[in-house]
Amino acid sequence: MREPEGVLDARYSSPGTRAHDWSEAEELLTGAELFWLATVRPDGRPHVTPLIAVWHDGALHFSTGGDERKARNLAANPQVVLTTGRNDWARGYDLTVEGAAVRVTDDGRLRELAAAWEAKYGPAWHYEVADGCFRHGPGAALVFAVRPRKVLGFGKGEPFSQTAWTWAG
Repeated sequence: MREPEGVLDARYSSPGTRAHDWSEAEELLTGAELFWLATVRPDGRPHVTPLIAVWHDGALHFSTGGDERKARNLAANPQVVLTTGRNDWARGYDLTVEGAAVRVTDDGRLRELAAAWEAKYGPAWHYEVADGCFRHGPGAALVFAVRPRKVLGFGKGEPFSQTAWTWAG
């Protein structure tokens, strides 16, 4: 994946601030522990829920049970937004990641992702892989990858900033 150039939106940025580099955003995505996933219900209403996610190989990955609301929403409409950041007005950096959630079913790739989950979140998040799913106890979890189409970064506190990164396609 090519590294996109950040474009600063001066309307929402303090004078003299700069667009952030993609490497800064990627570092935040890698280190963030909690994300908020926004999906669309079949009737058009939004659904938002917190979850953990792993940035790996140019995509943000999350998992869900196949009968959960978010999985049912994704079956009808794969377009999502994932957000992460701080719950403060005047400090930190928030990110929104827009894209389509695509199911990951290749067991080899899922084993890579399971290792990344455990490395990031510890042994409580150890998964076995079988039949295109994460397995944890008696349950199975579907895994999705979101390759960013657009990412917005919001610097909070002086200097305030809004940086956008976009990918073709």
